[in-house]
Amino acid sequence: MKKKLGLVFLMLVLVSATNFTSSKSHVKPSLEGTWELVNRYHYDGINVSDTLLNINGYRQVKIYSKGKVMWTRYSPDDPKEWYGYGTYSKTDTSLSERLEYGSKSMMKVLDTVQTFEFELHLYDDHYNQITLDEHGHPTFSENYKRID
Repeated sequence: MKKKLGLVFLMLVLVSATNFTSSKSHVKPSLEGTWELVNRYHYDGINVSDTLLNINGYRQVKIYSKGKVMWTRYSPDDPKEWYGYGTYSKTDTSLSERLEYGSKSMMKVLDTVQTFEFELHLYDDHYNQITLDEHGHPTFSENYKRID
């Protein structure tokens, strides 16, 4: 009888341990890595009203690493260079990029705006950075996929 109780107890422990170790722990997606722009959305204040696809060789890439961000854009239709470097911070729902320097074209933009604030929707393999108006409504978004 003691052997049967011991065997039942051992089986319960093994089954419990198997269930405990096989349950997945939820890990939040990370922004760390390399991302490429897939497309951009314009909003009507609530919903997507237009999708802008990357055409004619247009490419835009961002790299996030240890609180730093590097951004570059190539457009065969635009002879200007576009890139920027700075720091970033994020929460579960927001992204803030503070660019410190960039290309000549970007430095003109940085004369008026140095910190870029976005609503953030982050997933394992893609993310959306959404620009909001003064009322908190979406106006524009850039949609990226992970490439590393």
